[in-house]
Amino acid sequence: MATKKQRRTEEVKYKKTRKKRRFVLLSFIVGVCVVSLALFFITLFDYVYPPASGKSTGAKKRDKQEVTLFFSDANERFLVPEKRFIPKEKEPEAQAQEMVAALIAGSKTGLVNTFPDKAELQNVRMEDGGTLFVNFKESLVERHPGGSAAELASIYSLTNTLTANIPAVQRVRILIGGKEKDFFKGHIGLRHPFTMNRELIAPAPQAKEG
Repeated sequence: MATKKQRRTEEVKYKKTRKKRRFVLLSFIVGVCVVSLALFFITLFDYVYPPASGKSTGAKKRDKQEVTLFFSDANERFLVPEKRFIPKEKEPEAQAQEMVAALIAGSKTGLVNTFPDKAELQNVRMEDGGTLFVNFKESLVERHPGGSAAELASIYSLTNTLTANIPAVQRVRILIGGKEKDFFKGHIGLRHPFTMNRELIAPAPQAKEG
């Protein structure tokens, strides 16, 4: 049977053990709370002040390049250049896709659009010798107003834009639905490639004399 002294010693040890356990548990709880608060404030800070670089912003922020697009003037007689910044691409095909998309989106300066807004690009293909095949879906022809002037505007706004901005592109072939068509919409033939047509570009306004 344990003596009074032994019982007291055991009680002291028990109290010390309980105190130590409480201290460890309290330390653990405090540590969890501190880490949780730190993570919360870090997340909140990143939400309010997004990082300037990283995967999340890298996908949204792309390098831009300045290009010259061609749209029609108010009388639809000439093509007028319009400066635009579009996503920068390395390959000619990817560059062409961005430029065609910008042409379909339309002018930002009040010029007359040369493509119907519902026109859709199917794909582009670059071949040796500098010929770029631009393949539109049937929606281009279906929604196009037609007429020789409007067809010429579409063809050469496309051709002038691509040849002026992409050195590798010397000529443009237009396909509809993946096929070669005899005519765009009954007026302008599509059986041959198109090259830059400077005669359709509006003359630069002359400076007024003093």
